[in-house]
Amino acid sequence: MKVIVDFDLCASNAVCMGIAPDIFEVRDDGFLYILNENPGPEYTEKMHEARNSCPTGAISLEE
Repeated sequence: MKVIVDFDLCASNAVCMGIAPDIFEVRDDGFLYILNENPGPEYTEKMHEARNSCPTGAISLEE
């Protein structure tokens, strides 16, 4: 799976980081970073939850 973030939509509100801190990080500069663009199958459930919970719809997944 590949994690894709539309940074034009992303508000860096850290909802995704709360769900999957191994994958997403909002740093002190206020920007979201993807720590692992290709997480393994053990992250499938968390990635779907992060995508579905993103208030701006900035996260998409290629499976």
